[in-house]
Amino acid sequence: MANPLSWLCRRTAPPLMLVQAIALGCPDAVLAAEGGTGHALPGGTATLIDLPPTKPGWVVEPIYLHYEGTASTSKTIPIAGTLTAGLAATSDALLLGGLYTFEQTPLGAHYSLGAYLPYVWIRVDADLETPFGTVRRRDSASGIGDLTLIPAMLAWKMGFWQLSALLPVYAPTGDYQQGRLANPGLNYWTFDPTLGASYNNDKSGLNAALYLGIGINTENPDTDYRSGSTLHLDGSIQQLLPVGPGFLGIGAEAFYLDQVTADSGRGARLGDFQGRTAGIGPVLTYLLPRGKNTLVAELRWLPELEVHNRLEGDYVWLKVVYQF
Repeated sequence: MANPLSWLCRRTAPPLMLVQAIALGCPDAVLAAEGGTGHALPGGTATLIDLPPTKPGWVVEPIYLHYEGTASTSKTIPIAGTLTAGLAATSDALLLGGLYTFEQTPLGAHYSLGAYLPYVWIRVDADLETPFGTVRRRDSASGIGDLTLIPAMLAWKMGFWQLSALLPVYAPTGDYQQGRLANPGLNYWTFDPTLGASYNNDKSGLNAALYLGIGINTENPDTDYRSGSTLHLDGSIQQLLPVGPGFLGIGAEAFYLDQVTADSGRGARLGDFQGRTAGIGPVLTYLLPRGKNTLVAELRWLPELEVHNRLEGDYVWLKVVYQF
């Protein structure tokens, strides 16, 4: 196979770590924490489409994320100042992101910065305790979510290996109302320093990546609730095969998220409420070189297989990257 991964020498950027990221503010992303949710989402940054770029120029990346999850009626989850049970949530998010990579190489690294802005549709059903007994309530909302800023993204290229360091920052730009079950925003900041290592063999088409980060949250001023810090680990392995004018990538991605510090503040009525999630699923990628530019599309399905203090569901990601 002749250099199917040579494009990686000038490649693309991560989605929100968000995505990476993603600052979706979707209540369905449920880690423990307030609302069972957090800014760093399972599977956000893990595969070859997420590699920080090493070619000077622009990267444009639209992303679509769908999630559906449920929790049992015996599981209590705090949302926006209320306590819920039997939670069920569905969200769809459309993000538009962009990055720019400079020609200068500080510390010998390729340096990029960028941002991702989501538009979110959310529906949440839950049981609420009232003076008249338990009632089933449904809330829905749509609007701009929490903006992801990436002021620093560094990539060191060494043969088939690449080391990465990035700092996604999630800003509370999304709409938020205390007492509402469905909120496009989370109403607090998150700082998510992340390190990554990847192996990309441009002769065999084999590539693998591993990313480790920790999301550090500020307090939600409306509810006096500070969600604990979340450790997240995402990894993937993929094989590229020549198909038509481009290359088809077939592989798998695994994720693990663990809240490593307790929730705190007057609003944390359930105490520590630490949670975790883990899962694995398939990834399909198509890479189409176009002269000096590159178009990449990727579809991934990531079911949650082991959860604690959170919803359990499935993530479906669709990402498209164009580098020029």
